[in-house]
Amino acid sequence: MIRFGVDFGGTKIEAAALDEAGAFVARVRKPNPGRYDAALDVVAELVADAESMAGATCARLGMGIPGSISPRSGLIRNANSLYLNGQRFSDDLEQRLARPVRLANDANCLALSEAADGAGAGAAVVFAAILGTGCGGGVVVNGQIVEGHNGVGGEWGHAPLPWPRPEEYPGRDCWCGRKGCLETWIAGPAFARDAGFPTGQDAVAAIEAEDAAAEAALDRYVDRLSRGLAMICDLIDPDAIVLGGGMSNIDALYDRLPAAIGPHVFSDVFETPVRKAIHGDSSGVRGAAWLWPPEV
Repeated sequence: MIRFGVDFGGTKIEAAALDEAGAFVARVRKPNPGRYDAALDVVAELVADAESMAGATCARLGMGIPGSISPRSGLIRNANSLYLNGQRFSDDLEQRLARPVRLANDANCLALSEAADGAGAGAAVVFAAILGTGCGGGVVVNGQIVEGHNGVGGEWGHAPLPWPRPEEYPGRDCWCGRKGCLETWIAGPAFARDAGFPTGQDAVAAIEAEDAAAEAALDRYVDRLSRGLAMICDLIDPDAIVLGGGMSNIDALYDRLPAAIGPHVFSDVFETPVRKAIHGDSSGVRGAAWLWPPEV
């Protein structure tokens, strides 16, 4: 019983096949070409490669994407891979691949994977956040993604930073056209900028080297991330919070965040665990494969 999934990332596209236990039987990736027609070609090539490696035919494909599908128009919207916006991506993929395709937001795929057999396994309500080049979120309740009536469930990255301090208001311009979105404060590039390093990876390495500027930036980062997560706790009170993306590799977050979140939550108790995604950067493609039931 095999599931096939594709993770459509900004820099890479990955295809995989999972067995009944959720283990990889195929996993292949290629660079994202950054052009719509070429990306369709890459997906088709990767699916064929995964089929060959798994020794099975992909009858149905799940895919995690940035952004989401508008329930009104059927077009992709809100994707930071801007060339996807306004496209009938699902229809075009089904035509190119000659099989059904089911799309979901990449953060929803992270949440689904981790709720199924990862850091959120056994939890009824899981909130998962991608803290990478961008900032996304996904909600899974009783094993099902909550996309919402308008298809934007869990999209916390483009909500404003809660309880902004005077020096944080109105915030930086966001690519979405607004100011002060959480993404401009807690995504990897935002942390790197605040710490004075070229990339988030450089800033994380500086923390490990006990660089004073990076550690001070981490203090501000924990404060801002805790406010963002407290807002989620007040809305849905999840049983587990799972973090993925490059910033989730900062181990200090898991020691510091619970105590930082608690004072902002409208409750006299805060015991929600904050956990690192067990499947790491594999969660996107694994969650995409879980969008369909297994194939015999």
